[in-house]
Amino acid sequence: MASSLNDLKKRIISTKKTSQITSAMQMVSASKLAKSEQAVRRYQDYAEKIREVVTHLLYAEQKQDIEENDEEIDLNEEESFIDYHDLLIERPVKKTGYLVISSDQGLAGSYNSSIFQATREMLQTDHDSKDEYVILTIGGAASRFFKKMGIDVRLEINDVSDIPSFEEVRKIVSSAVQMFRQGEFDEFYVCYNHHVNALLSNYRVEKMLPIIDLDEDEAKEYELDYIFEPNKEIIMETLLPQYAESLIYGAIIDAKAAEHASRMTAMRSATDNARDLISDLTQDLNQRRQAQITQEITEIVGGAAALEEQ
Repeated sequence: MASSLNDLKKRIISTKKTSQITSAMQMVSASKLAKSEQAVRRYQDYAEKIREVVTHLLYAEQKQDIEENDEEIDLNEEESFIDYHDLLIERPVKKTGYLVISSDQGLAGSYNSSIFQATREMLQTDHDSKDEYVILTIGGAASRFFKKMGIDVRLEINDVSDIPSFEEVRKIVSSAVQMFRQGEFDEFYVCYNHHVNALLSNYRVEKMLPIIDLDEDEAKEYELDYIFEPNKEIIMETLLPQYAESLIYGAIIDAKAAEHASRMTAMRSATDNARDLISDLTQDLNQRRQAQITQEITEIVGGAAALEEQ
């Protein structure tokens, strides 16, 4: 009995220490989540502005050309305004590129497993062989998962910081754009968990290249007196890749926010479970103590009665 009580005491002490660790990790993740959400909001302001600029430059100048030439030109026709830049051109899809974003470490609940399961099902459904796609990864968990499946990971970045700067992920972001432009794949997607709120994230597969979602209606008004220096081609050659890279970077920081939210929720759940276990163990300990005390009292009373009979 004494040994059993000591074991229970040790389990309670050990569980209390675990709950303290998970509680601290929950608070750390909550702080990181708040900073990540702030970074996402700042990015959204930037993305909205650069999208507006790109849309205006593309459609406003084309509108100007139409008015000057008095010609009917469909702005959605490939040969009209998008044939001068390869990032805007849809071409026959022979190979697809995917960037899969995961965490480097565990203790984040189902964050990684949900991404891997959904991505694997998508690849099996959309492709007949591994030769039809190229995998890039951010996060050690993703690179290990695909390598274990026998899939070659063309480019990977691990140990990304909790709130990554653009410079930190520039290598893989810029490489993805260049690989598309060089024809290594004909379309490019990012697979990640989109952060909705602290309790919810949704798996998302977002098409990044080619850029096909620029809508003429989003340009609220056209400025027809743009002055290009040195010229429009050089400006767009810089601006369009920067816009494409910003879209990919936005997905990365969005995924990081979802990771911190998932880890915070997992640690809160672990802390609650530890406290429930401590309560159950304490109750069990008290019951066994009571049983031990009752047994000792019974033995004392029995011994006293035996002495009286003598």
